[in-house]
Amino acid sequence: MTAPGRRSSTFTRLLRHGFTDPSAAERLLDSVELAPISRDPVLLEALGATADPDLALHGLVRLLEAQPDPTARRELLDTVIAAKPLRDRLLGVLGASAALADHLARHPNDWHTLFMYEPHDLHPGVEEFERGLAEATDPVTLRVAYRRCLLSIAARDVCGTIDLSQTAAELADLATATLRAALALARAAAPEDAARCRLAVIAMGKCGGHELNYVSDVDVIFVGEAADGADEGKAVRSATKIASHMMRICSETTVEGSIWPVDANLRPEGRNGPLVRTLSSHLAYYQRWAKTWEFQALLKARPVAGDIELGEEYVAAVEPLVWKAAERENFVPDVQKMRRRVVENIPVAEIERELKLGPGGLRDVEFAVQLLQLVHGRADAAVRSGTTLRALQALATGGYVGRSDAVQLDDAYRFLRSMEHRIQLYRLRRTHLVPEDQADLRRLGRSLGLRADPVTELTREWKRHAGVVRRLHEKLFYRPLLDAVAQLAPGEARLSLEAARERLVALGYADPAAALRHLEALASGVTRKAAIQRTLLPVLLGWFADSADPDAGLLNFRKVSDALGKTPWYLRLLRDEGAAAENLARVLSAGRLAPDLLMRAPEAVALLGDGDGGGGGLEPRGRAHLEQEILAAVGRADGAVQAVTAARGVRRRELFRTTATDIVATYGTEAQQAEADQGALVDRVGGAVSDLTAATLAGTLRAVVRDTWGDTLPTRFAIIGVGRFGGHELGYGSDADVLFVHEPREGVEEREASQAANKVVSEMRRLLQIPSADPPLLVDADLRPEGKSGPLVRTLKSYEAYYRRWALVWEAQSLLRAEHVAGDEELGRRFIELIDPLRYPAAGLGDDAVREIRRLKARMESERMPRGADPKLHTKLGPGGLSDVEWTVQLLQMRHAAQLPGLRTTRTRAALTAARTADLLTTEDAATLDEAWVLATRVRNAVMLVRGRAGDTFPSEPRELAAVGRYLGYGPGHVGDMLDDYRRTARRARGVVEELFYGG
Repeated sequence: MTAPGRRSSTFTRLLRHGFTDPSAAERLLDSVELAPISRDPVLLEALGATADPDLALHGLVRLLEAQPDPTARRELLDTVIAAKPLRDRLLGVLGASAALADHLARHPNDWHTLFMYEPHDLHPGVEEFERGLAEATDPVTLRVAYRRCLLSIAARDVCGTIDLSQTAAELADLATATLRAALALARAAAPEDAARCRLAVIAMGKCGGHELNYVSDVDVIFVGEAADGADEGKAVRSATKIASHMMRICSETTVEGSIWPVDANLRPEGRNGPLVRTLSSHLAYYQRWAKTWEFQALLKARPVAGDIELGEEYVAAVEPLVWKAAERENFVPDVQKMRRRVVENIPVAEIERELKLGPGGLRDVEFAVQLLQLVHGRADAAVRSGTTLRALQALATGGYVGRSDAVQLDDAYRFLRSMEHRIQLYRLRRTHLVPEDQADLRRLGRSLGLRADPVTELTREWKRHAGVVRRLHEKLFYRPLLDAVAQLAPGEARLSLEAARERLVALGYADPAAALRHLEALASGVTRKAAIQRTLLPVLLGWFADSADPDAGLLNFRKVSDALGKTPWYLRLLRDEGAAAENLARVLSAGRLAPDLLMRAPEAVALLGDGDGGGGGLEPRGRAHLEQEILAAVGRADGAVQAVTAARGVRRRELFRTTATDIVATYGTEAQQAEADQGALVDRVGGAVSDLTAATLAGTLRAVVRDTWGDTLPTRFAIIGVGRFGGHELGYGSDADVLFVHEPREGVEEREASQAANKVVSEMRRLLQIPSADPPLLVDADLRPEGKSGPLVRTLKSYEAYYRRWALVWEAQSLLRAEHVAGDEELGRRFIELIDPLRYPAAGLGDDAVREIRRLKARMESERMPRGADPKLHTKLGPGGLSDVEWTVQLLQMRHAAQLPGLRTTRTRAALTAARTADLLTTEDAATLDEAWVLATRVRNAVMLVRGRAGDTFPSEPRELAAVGRYLGYGPGHVGDMLDDYRRTARRARGVVEELFYGG
């Protein structure tokens, strides 16, 4: 009987060594079998180092009980105490695998197998395993010999003597040896059939890829041919008989269990097709009927048993078809759909536990790697390995995957595969589900070396690695470059100069010789940078060719690449970051404005990515954010010049962001453009440019005031935006139309205040137009009282006096889009309150005022139209143009806004909507005017984007006109349609204007 004190001490020690049932463990330690060594501290230490000490101890007692005599039992006990490597292997297996413990209990002498393959020995290969299976004379002895070999692999695996890659490779080698042994048994059972045929066994899947699991279907394909002089039909039937027998030998379950199922469903036509085909039959099927996934499966094909020469002929024959699969129509989408279909078929209750097929699982890594291989392996044989981790390393070496991404995927894949191995090893069952039972999770975590809090640590590491896989899978597997590369003609996936010259001509490059020089400069050499460029350029050339000026796109790309050539993130961004490469191609080939803005600061290319970095991607920034950034930059600067330079730098970057966003949003297919909300696109550009202009003025005002007066200007000062600026409708080429208003501070003479205000305005305008790398911001105050002949700045009282006594109807009309944009908010609010009665007259407009507005409009149309311009294509002054729509809306505002608050807006489209809501015009007429205004605005924006300078009419140069058409959604050869559509839209709008503005 155990003394209480000793029992308590032992109980504590057992808990400390990881036992979860100390009472049961203590009884086993006190058993007759373990009595000779139960007090030896080495035993507890060794058991505590296993995945499940309770399981290991129970398995050890069972093994001792099964020994045939005392001598054998003594030998085993001596080994457990004295032979550390062997002890660790034996207890490691017993603590990790109940199934292998059962095997040892049935075959107690097999523990000697653990002496095989000492750490200093070479790792076993197929031949060594064949020798281990050589004594098998029937299916039962083959299963026993298979488990004996499996025991030696598992023992070294759980002790860390071999890593995951070697474990998986040895399991594949053992499967190969087993297939050969089973085939030998099947042939011996039917010697006449064996003599009649040649039969090759082709391993597929993980066995073919030399990366097998502990328990997995072994996927195979059978190829049969007639032996010399035999009839082909009879030979195929004989081969089928032998193949079927071989499959039964491996798959059938006996008291020793089964080896594993042999699965031939990857053969042509799957389970509905013949089990064995001739080589010519295989080729005929693959050439005519095979689906994309079948070529993906063939990537891992490897002859392993039977007639190896025939197997090698099969692989050599199908290999060219595998590496042409990426040229099939819809190849990449088909592979992607197949992956999504796998996820969709997982039961909802299992998807979070699915280690192999679920999101972030092993299949995500394998599919991503295989897709990259099939796309890039056409031209690069180095990436054609059937082993996932070797292929991943080759893809990284070739520059197709970033090194850091490859390292992360490698780590995650190894961890997830190790989890899978340990889960399967426990019961030797084919499963990929992470267990839910806490004891199973604890054993699993400990088997992976997680000992402090195994369950918590395992869950955390599993989720972390799954998250990495999911992120990188989406980044690589759905990368837009792949689809484009896959669609290139054969031989063009990696460009030679000769192939490039032909392709450049076919794609419409006007100067192929210059384009070739750019390509040679970008892609020649053996550097990693050149390798990545060679991957990018075939795709980029196609995207450039989709524009009206591919030569400019390629030239601009070379300039950007030269400027950022030593920047480590640049090419990585284009290769990996979502649609960054396509976005850049669109921006660089869409005209002059966006490339000019980018060339002044090429690092802005980072904005074209997914927005995970500090640049924020193409998502537009609001007024508050912009003003905060600009004011912060001004605050850090020394002097007004440096401060305004900083503000203009932000403006240039944000102008690029806006132009890039606009180009990317409008550069889709014609169908995509038809579905886009053109009005929303116009509003976004107008709002973004207007907000940016307001923030720039606010920063410039702060810089000028601080440089001369410190914190306080002698007069309160506000800037009022008018025209398109006040209406949030600025285009890329618009000036900033403003009014300046000030009010002397208490105790300051009006003369001093006026001098200070004028100096502020003069200095602001000067600093914003100083020649520099940043585009100037022109500030136009011509809409002020008395126009160019009036003072630049007035006090609020002066404005009040002027408007009360002298204001003309057109001046009241110009104030309809007045809005405070910078400076003193309270003063700006009071200015708006001052002008509201003027622009929204309580009594509406009298007949004389209406006639005056109509007269001014007609005069403007006749006097301001440029000489030689086609009025029907002039977007501002022509019939149905911007002026027509805006004056019609403004007339409605001045007539009715006093009674209809919805009309009190500075924005043309919002006022048009309010007028329609108030039944001041029909829904159809409102839609006609809105469509014309949006189209005219888009044309003006397009002209600025294409030419780099503002214009109110369509360009005359054919390439520029085509580029405007491309921006508006018109493909090559449809410029005439674009002009006809514009005339038609403007003509319809003019009809509405005649009715509403001119009164019929």
